[in-house]
Amino acid sequence: MSVLAVCTLAGPGEVKGVINFEAKEAGVNVSGTVTGLAPGQHGFHIHQFGDNTNGCVSAGGHFNPNAKTHGAPEDEERHAGDLGNIVADDSGTANVNITDRQLSLSGPQSIIGRSVVVHADIDDLGKGGHELSKTTGNAGGRLACGVIGIRKA
Repeated sequence: MSVLAVCTLAGPGEVKGVINFEAKEAGVNVSGTVTGLAPGQHGFHIHQFGDNTNGCVSAGGHFNPNAKTHGAPEDEERHAGDLGNIVADDSGTANVNITDRQLSLSGPQSIIGRSVVVHADIDDLGKGGHELSKTTGNAGGRLACGVIGIRKA
C-alpha cells in the first residue's frame, strides 16, 4: 500500500488549491491544481514547518535537512524542498505534476507535517545572481500555503 498525503492551499488573496502526494518507486509524485495565480511561473516549495498561525511566514524557510544551498529540482546541490516553478495559464490555473526523488512521506525526513508554499514570483533556481538566489530563489512573497497531512486512501 502506498503512502498518500494531501495539502489544501489557501492565502489571504484568491490563490487556493489542493496538492496530492503519493510515494512511488521513482520518488514522491506531487500533483494537483492551484488557481487564482497571475499567469506565468511561481516558485513552489516545501517549507520547514507545518505552522501557518501567522500566515505563510510561520512555515519558516525551505525544507533543507541536508544543509545545502537553493537550487533547481534536478540539481544535486539543492534544498529537499526545492520543487522549482509551477506555471499558471492565462486563466491563472497551474496544473502540478512533479515526481521528486528527494521527498519522502515516511521516516526522519518525511514532509508530512510540513508546509507547501506558492510564491508570487518565478524561482530563479539559485542561478539569478540576486542576494536571495542561493536561499530562496528570489521567488518573492508567499501567496498561499497549507500543511501536508496524511490522506485517506
